[in-house]
Amino acid sequence: MNGSISSAGRALRCAALVLAALAAGASFAAADPSKVLRLTFEVAESGFDPVRVSDNYSATVNEAIFERLLTYDYLARPAKLVPMVADAMPEVTDDGRTYTFKLRKGIYFTPDPAFKGAKRELVARDFVYSFMRFFDPANRAPYAFMLEGRIKGLDELAAAAKKTGRFDYDAKLPDLVAVDRHTLRITLARADNTFPFVVAHTSFGAVAREVIEAYPGETDAHPVGTGAYKLAEWKRASRIVLTANPDYRGFTWTFAGTPGDTRDAALIEAMKGKAMPRIGRVEISVIEEFQTQWLAFRNKQADLLNLPSAFRTEAFDADDRLVPALVNEKVSVYSFIAPEIVYAYFNFRDPVVGGFAREKVALRRAMILAYRIDDDIDVIRRRMAVRAQMPVPAGVVGHDPSYRTLNQYDPDLANRLLDRFGYQKGADGYRRLPDGKPLVIRFATQGTVVDREHNELWKKSLDAIGIRVEFAVAPFADNLKAAKACKAMVWESAWGADYPDGDNFMQLLYGPNTGQSNNGCYESKAFDAFYEKARALPDSPERNRLFLEMSRQMEVDGAWSLHLSRERRWLIRPWVRGFKRHPILHAEWQYMDMEPASGAAETR
Repeated sequence: MNGSISSAGRALRCAALVLAALAAGASFAAADPSKVLRLTFEVAESGFDPVRVSDNYSATVNEAIFERLLTYDYLARPAKLVPMVADAMPEVTDDGRTYTFKLRKGIYFTPDPAFKGAKRELVARDFVYSFMRFFDPANRAPYAFMLEGRIKGLDELAAAAKKTGRFDYDAKLPDLVAVDRHTLRITLARADNTFPFVVAHTSFGAVAREVIEAYPGETDAHPVGTGAYKLAEWKRASRIVLTANPDYRGFTWTFAGTPGDTRDAALIEAMKGKAMPRIGRVEISVIEEFQTQWLAFRNKQADLLNLPSAFRTEAFDADDRLVPALVNEKVSVYSFIAPEIVYAYFNFRDPVVGGFAREKVALRRAMILAYRIDDDIDVIRRRMAVRAQMPVPAGVVGHDPSYRTLNQYDPDLANRLLDRFGYQKGADGYRRLPDGKPLVIRFATQGTVVDREHNELWKKSLDAIGIRVEFAVAPFADNLKAAKACKAMVWESAWGADYPDGDNFMQLLYGPNTGQSNNGCYESKAFDAFYEKARALPDSPERNRLFLEMSRQMEVDGAWSLHLSRERRWLIRPWVRGFKRHPILHAEWQYMDMEPASGAAETR
């Protein structure tokens, strides 16, 4: 993915790449209420106010409700930015510091009582307001880091609001300006080639001020956007129903795909020229246990399934072919290695595992060296994963396929490290801290079957080097809250690409992002210096070298136990049309079609 996605900068300079697939003139009447897509989420959503959420599941729903200035071409690989509500790609001036967006006219919010019966057009001021919301301390915006330090005046407004308890949304900012009704001008503190990726991120979808102010404290439950779908029903942590937005402008399916890709050719043949969206209703069930997810798909109660690795042998035979039962049901498969990383991070503010003292670094490095990564991939993941060597995964700008981590599996070296730095074993075979106190690692976890498998693997790994581990089971949301408060000693997590650039992964380790995206609370002056240099550079060999420097620094410090990237295998029912998993987008149903329920009744 290295050369073409990096080119947000080159593409912006070369031409205005207009997304033909979002061209005006398509009829919304294409959405058919009898076309009902049924999906499952493996983790509960947290709400639908785009500025307040950070989980993938809430963001997937928001992606279909709220529109951004830019988005991604549905079929293009590597991922390619294209206009969404912007009329074209932005004009970039002032040596890459100033971005001017022209908004398309005639885009309207879904009707809501907050508008008092008026038809409410999307205007440039809505983006000014939406961006400002990230700096209102009351919102505790998890993605504020994507704007912090970038637009003069916003950080100052946040600081003032912390003192007064009130954020000034009427403040005039010279670097964030609605020039006129349909023109937005943003001037950055410094040139930044990743900024187009920021405005394409789901969190930066436009909201209307009237709606936010009409539902104080309840904005999570009242999403009102300009997108193709609207929230029709919501039962927390159980069921989400979306219906096609009757006020959406529609578009024509005209994506080109990748030349020579036979899957793209068949998809294009099935979809080209259709008025979109086609699917009238999306029903999402929150099912946390993989067994129940699998049964829902097998019983034709779900139309798509991101196959849990635990059920690989149920779906594929020893030769890795789809089993006859699924072949007979005409199920198809779409597989790819996700642009993501799965890792465990250590809390650098924790008195046991945190800090940069040599014995603390040795403890973390020993735990990393002891982790049985092959068992994770081969046994728990059923070989539906590949080893991650650096924080920037394959398919993302900055990834180097030749890079190899220093932290390879080596329990003998781990034991020698612990011996050398004073972690002696007691009579029970478990090690003690250098001061003689008991050494106990408290690992945050959830309660699913897969979590229990990982807990067993961690225990086996740490037992081999004499480290006692205890597991604190809590809901995902509670663990995330603890991590952001720097209170989780160790926790395993995953991060998928918000945008296809290495910055999106390295910012997880950037010190000033502690409490936001830096859940390990890692604050290394050396790493931060590399990161700040890289952030100021365009895609280049020098910037890629800095990504390698950052990778090596976090390894030496023992910031993460970096594990793997998962292979995603999507099982697709035959009545679904046009599905191709996107590396960044997740609400693909906006670009899909399916047979109506009546037409698929016998098959279902």
